[in-house]
Amino acid sequence: MAAGKATIEEQLRQAIDTMTRAERQLAGHVLRHYPVALLGSVTQLARAAQVSSPTVVRLAQKMGYGGYPGLQGAVRDELEARLEGPISKHDRWSAQAPKAHVLNRFADAVLGNLQATLAQIDQQDFDAAAHLMADPARKVFATGGRITLAMAEYFVTHMKVIRPEVELLMPVSNAWPPALLEMRPGDVLLVFDIRRYENNVLQLVEMASEQGAEVVLVTDPWISPAAAHARYRFSVQVEVPSAWDSTVAIQLLVETLMAAVQDLTWQSTAERMARLEALYERARFFRGRK
Repeated sequence: MAAGKATIEEQLRQAIDTMTRAERQLAGHVLRHYPVALLGSVTQLARAAQVSSPTVVRLAQKMGYGGYPGLQGAVRDELEARLEGPISKHDRWSAQAPKAHVLNRFADAVLGNLQATLAQIDQQDFDAAAHLMADPARKVFATGGRITLAMAEYFVTHMKVIRPEVELLMPVSNAWPPALLEMRPGDVLLVFDIRRYENNVLQLVEMASEQGAEVVLVTDPWISPAAAHARYRFSVQVEVPSAWDSTVAIQLLVETLMAAVQDLTWQSTAERMARLEALYERARFFRGRK
């Protein structure tokens, strides 16, 4: 998916205010059960959403797919993109690559990803997530998958300076029970999960949700299955001319989120930073200090 191209789910959310009552009812059902709801027949979808079959066809046409078969084809394309591995990504990008140097091609893709990501972020949801993480009554946990765990580690390293009671959860099942034992209703779990979505991340999110944790999910345009348990979800653009997805837009979101929390907690954070700097000074932690 090219940067900025909306998924079917995003298209439905963006257009829902312009729909008829029946179309909104249909769109609501699809969004609650996406993408599975769109894999059956017109009749099955109409029955499940309690609307007429013509309503299903009409909505597909309004979305620009010509009809329900076109909409289903787009859903299948999205599902294939969710599961795309590094070799097929590389082959697809190399087949379409222009003559420009890879530095320019990569930079263009990353800049496009950043612009598209910022355009899609709901600022009210962002502010609400920041307030959750700034609340001293809540512990903050973070986790990620094989690649995105680095984002969680980066977040935790900085957040430990900003506020107390921040913990990294390693994505291995034998580390979960002790952490979940300490997780209280209302605590925050920040999760990073991009394609190909990992079962252990989903399992951890499910268990944390059952504990009453507030889940904040950072995912990609194809949406991690963990979204079903998230209070707030932020989708970032990740495609670049490479076998791997890019985490630059994720890094932007993480650093902006930390800055927002820091602003909300600055009085206590400044005192915390001063104490930390004094400890660094005493330990002669940094070079160049006598």
